[in-house]
Amino acid sequence: MTASPPPRRVAVLAYPHCQALDVCGPWQVFASANECAGRRLYDLELVARAPGALLTNGGLTMLAERDWAGLVARGAPDTLLVAGGSGVFAECRAGHHVDGLRELAPRVRRLGAICTGAFLLARAGLLDGRRATTHWRHVEALARAHPAVRTEPDALYVDDGGRLTSAGVTAGIDLALSLVAADHGDALAGRVARELVMFLHRPGGQSQYSEALRLQRRTTGPLRALLEVLHADPAGDHRLEGMAARLAVTPRHLSRLFRRHLDTTPAAYLTQLRLEGARRELLQTHPAPPLARLAADWRLGGAEQLRRLFHRRYGVPPSVYHERFGPRAPHHEDTPACH
Repeated sequence: MTASPPPRRVAVLAYPHCQALDVCGPWQVFASANECAGRRLYDLELVARAPGALLTNGGLTMLAERDWAGLVARGAPDTLLVAGGSGVFAECRAGHHVDGLRELAPRVRRLGAICTGAFLLARAGLLDGRRATTHWRHVEALARAHPAVRTEPDALYVDDGGRLTSAGVTAGIDLALSLVAADHGDALAGRVARELVMFLHRPGGQSQYSEALRLQRRTTGPLRALLEVLHADPAGDHRLEGMAARLAVTPRHLSRLFRRHLDTTPAAYLTQLRLEGARRELLQTHPAPPLARLAADWRLGGAEQLRRLFHRRYGVPPSVYHERFGPRAPHHEDTPACH
């Protein structure tokens, strides 16, 4: 009988005023993988500047069991994840964890960060020349502070040669699920996701947020009022001439306003809104609506045009998106609960 491989060691780096969910979310994914598998697949360790209590930015106190020396004394972990949180910028200035990460990085198979934890990896030079992401609110700051990092502002998580980064908070759960899938297969990752009352984990290319909503917040005055009309009824008959008439400007001037304030065109903005509407319908409807009807309802051309637009925006075709994230028909689980 072949012996089971030893458990993989996973360490999570925490510090004062880190984000509690950046620690607890991935931690629970690995702990649930142990429970679902019925054996110890992962050994988990919480690392900090010194063993003992530390206060997270939500007021929850955590107990770190090891410092860097204690972690390394047991050998380098297989995977090391850095939590994000408001305290990360003080840690970047202090340099203690920056030095620890630099020293340990060559011996760790997977080195990653949740949310703004990416700033610590970047400060250590461990993301230079690599693709990376972080919480959408901080991605521009990461790009400015570390121009050698190839930031991807709209990814949920990125794996560039074992350097892992993710967007904010819950995206750390998606990243951890992807690691479980890589280590032990999609079936186990799916069982863990169901145990955590999630849909199957979102792919890394899934959008973090509504880009159209973010752009809307950048506008004021009459243009903002027009965008509110578009958001209220994206599938309405919004022709360029009619939109321009609302602002008492020419269609050419309206296009200039969109380009100046939103860096896009009226048609592209409206298409984005309609795609988001079609995506929401896929999330809420079972069975999946026929693509031809979905395209007609949202004024997105025919089924093939919708398929191309959807794949370009979300990284997967509508059918795959619905299968992964849409509601499921009631059914009996074919696998037992992880208890």
